[in-house]
Amino acid sequence: MSKVQSFSLFTDFDINLFKAGKHFRLYEKFGSHPVVVEGIKGTYFSVWAPTANQVSVIGDFNYWVDGEFKLNVRWDSSGIWEGFIPNIGKGSVYKYKIHSNNQGYISEKADPYARRCEHPPKTASVVWDDDYKWKDKNWMKTRKEHNSLKSPYSVYEIHLGSWRKKADEDRSLSYFELADELVTYVKDMNFTHVEFMPIMEYPYDPSWGYQITGYFAPTSRFGYPEEFKYLVDKLHQNGVGIILDWVPSHFPEDAHGLGYFDGSHLYEHPDRKKGYHQDWKSLIFNYGRNEVRSFLISNAIFWLEQFHADGLRVDAVASMLFLDYSREEGEWEPNEYGGKENLDAISFFKELNIEVYKSFPDVQTIAEESTAFPMVSKPVFAGGLGFGMKWMMGWMHDTLEYFAKDSIYRKYHQNEITFSLAYAFTENFMLPLSHDEVVYGKNSILGRMPGDEWQRFANLRLLYGCMFTHPGTKLLFMGSEFGQYNEWDFQKSLDWNLLEFEPHKNTQNYFKELNKLYKSTPALFENGFSQEGFEWISYDDTENSVISFIRKGDNPENNVLVICNFTPNPIEKYKVGVPTKSKLKEIFNSDRAEFGGSGIINSKQITSKKQPWNGREHSAELTLPPLGITIFQLK
Repeated sequence: MSKVQSFSLFTDFDINLFKAGKHFRLYEKFGSHPVVVEGIKGTYFSVWAPTANQVSVIGDFNYWVDGEFKLNVRWDSSGIWEGFIPNIGKGSVYKYKIHSNNQGYISEKADPYARRCEHPPKTASVVWDDDYKWKDKNWMKTRKEHNSLKSPYSVYEIHLGSWRKKADEDRSLSYFELADELVTYVKDMNFTHVEFMPIMEYPYDPSWGYQITGYFAPTSRFGYPEEFKYLVDKLHQNGVGIILDWVPSHFPEDAHGLGYFDGSHLYEHPDRKKGYHQDWKSLIFNYGRNEVRSFLISNAIFWLEQFHADGLRVDAVASMLFLDYSREEGEWEPNEYGGKENLDAISFFKELNIEVYKSFPDVQTIAEESTAFPMVSKPVFAGGLGFGMKWMMGWMHDTLEYFAKDSIYRKYHQNEITFSLAYAFTENFMLPLSHDEVVYGKNSILGRMPGDEWQRFANLRLLYGCMFTHPGTKLLFMGSEFGQYNEWDFQKSLDWNLLEFEPHKNTQNYFKELNKLYKSTPALFENGFSQEGFEWISYDDTENSVISFIRKGDNPENNVLVICNFTPNPIEKYKVGVPTKSKLKEIFNSDRAEFGGSGIINSKQITSKKQPWNGREHSAELTLPPLGITIFQLK
């Protein structure tokens, strides 16, 4: 008598949806599920392996012996193997032993749908379920307001393993510890959201999580799945949203992973020109295969549904959109129309975003996309890809290049700091200064700033002041908020000891206040993706290296005037045009003493005069601090 009993969680309708690429809750069916069958406790296993002629479950419960627990192949040509094994339950460690019809190929694979994985370097899957009781009802009920494109959106990007470590134990913080220390810190710093670099299980630490093998399992490095839920829950209870870095672009060739899963190119594209990423030495999903599309979209839905994520930042979108991405001539083939666009990937993105926003209209998908591909963040019904936002990589490159220049040369490069406004409203842009900008010899953001120490910190404050007043949402990488000196190293904690020194403590205080200003100033976020929210006053004062503009909210009484002086010279009686007769009250100044500045401020309210300037009928004379951004309320 077989030790595996016939049992299935699949209906015929499930199978039809799976084959058609339209099943977006596959995690409810595939994988290992503790169940009770005819009064007997055990686990139901199911795996997709159409090229196999035998699939066995092996594990710590049978000394990893092949053939003892053989799964049954379904009769419907779906390629699904399944069965119920009594007396195996939560915590059991297992893999699938797959014998292929393809030249006798045999593999031991982790479960693609496992809810928990062994701690690396171990590679097996773990039978798991949890009955976590969420306490974020208030957040979930109102999160549409927090995630709206008309709300403030200030994101703190975090690598969980290196944010802070227990120095005495030389280890990273657990999910539980992060739920205390990280949540308190992010709330105190006034960020609206956090973004976690990939937390799905990955075998290789130096990949930072971008080479995933356990797509449905939070990494076991920091604790159990329900402990990660607890971290998310705590963030929500404290009014902070969570974005997960999601990687549908590629996966590693590790023996236990998705590659050549059943002796065939099951998940990856069989053509190496489309199925292998030369830069990352990894495999590329076959976006034209229905079952693979169901797998990926189910995975996105899984994190939004099961872990209450408020958004997904989709990694490496450009690499998916273009067949010639990072390939030389002869290394790629055009699509059926002779173009370089990957039509299957384009179709996949549209379907992904339609399903995400249909099921979770109060979340955001954010594309890390670095090309001029059109309408990335426009609705699918209007011909777009359907993302909620897109990273503004052009702004990032131009801004960092400009700020790296000594101030005496900036007047010759003013276009670099203003050009982004020529296309700022073509997409729903997020301004990113991410982990990618502080690694591989690029230096930290503070380390890129020119001048003596005072000027470097002043430049840093000015840079982020420009970022927070520029249209679009904001993202900065951990450590930038207190002036991390060294490049980011995933093996080490951030240099929190720097906060013992005044310049770093002052910088941290600056970010706290900058976030507070952003969140409390509707003009800075209500029309962040609309031309109506921005008006240049002057972008061509190159001689002084000064720019000025107005940010506009829904209520004109909330409008603010922003002036940036990119030189270390204070300017007295700087004349600036204003649209109407106004009273100007300074509400923010990066040169305040408590931020480490020189304390040059406009302490009194200033009334404009009817003297034309900058093409306006009225003007005002202001004091501009050195390497400073000044913001005025217009009344």
